[in-house]
Amino acid sequence: MTERSEFVANRALVRDRALGSLIGLAIGDSFGDAARMQANRESYGFITDFNAGASWSTDDTEFALLTAKTLIKHHGVLTTDAVVDAWFEDVVIQDEFKRGGASEIAAANNLRKGLRPPQSGKFNTFHMSDGTAMRIPPVGIVCAGDPGRAAELAAIDASISHYADGIWGAQAVASAVAVAMVDGSFDQIFAAAMQPLPKDSWLYHNMQRAFDIVDAANGSVLDCWMQLHDELRASTWATTAEAIPAAFACLRLSNQDFRSALVLAGNFARDADTITAVAGAILGAKYGLSSIPPHWVEKVRHPSGTCLQFTKGLDILKVGEDLADLIR
Repeated sequence: MTERSEFVANRALVRDRALGSLIGLAIGDSFGDAARMQANRESYGFITDFNAGASWSTDDTEFALLTAKTLIKHHGVLTTDAVVDAWFEDVVIQDEFKRGGASEIAAANNLRKGLRPPQSGKFNTFHMSDGTAMRIPPVGIVCAGDPGRAAELAAIDASISHYADGIWGAQAVASAVAVAMVDGSFDQIFAAAMQPLPKDSWLYHNMQRAFDIVDAANGSVLDCWMQLHDELRASTWATTAEAIPAAFACLRLSNQDFRSALVLAGNFARDADTITAVAGAILGAKYGLSSIPPHWVEKVRHPSGTCLQFTKGLDILKVGEDLADLIR
């Protein structure tokens, strides 16, 4: 793992990793969402690339851009008030959220009722969804080399809409991205993800179980793929304790380069957009923008504003550059 001071001094590397992580998230979101579509499965079975049609973003990319916008506005410092203000500016004002996560919709309704964090997240039927984990990588980006700080900021962001596993999942992903940014090994990345998790939590149990299954199969996809699905399956597929261990299991199975690892995650099914967005953010932080197929970058570079209207047409690479400027 590169020393943080050495990493920060290499501005070209900082930019490459920051842009790689943010665009990697967007690629994973769009790729995973398309890969699980029945029409694509009927046409291709196993999906290895974007098809010729248009791509789109879901709430995964668009809420991550909200987190990024908040970080940029406040110079890399998050407070509860800053997060609440951001939600009132870009979330609460909307009348509907196409493709919006139930946890975020419930949080917006709680804010309208006058509730504030932590109650806005805690008093939420969907507080254990994976809706925080997919939006949190910008925190890991700006906290490059400092997983402890990443976990602290992740909890502040996540508390507006989540509680318990929903917060811990965000902390796991943010910490993993922070270590990947400074070229941590995958063992170090996995250790960072496990660090914030209470050992008696459902998320910790499923993360450890996922790693054990992969290791018992000696990393053979053929020998553990179906067992991972059976063991991790929750009653609702957007549950943190299912989707986040699935993302990390895919990374444990394949992490030698951006494309092959992302393709594996994209074909996991279930909540594949979030699973692959998380994997893409970590892989992009580790290997950088320079490792990502250019046509994939151009495919997703400008979000569709499917869920959050303010994101339509933004340049994700420009947002990534602004995040990189916060890493000092």
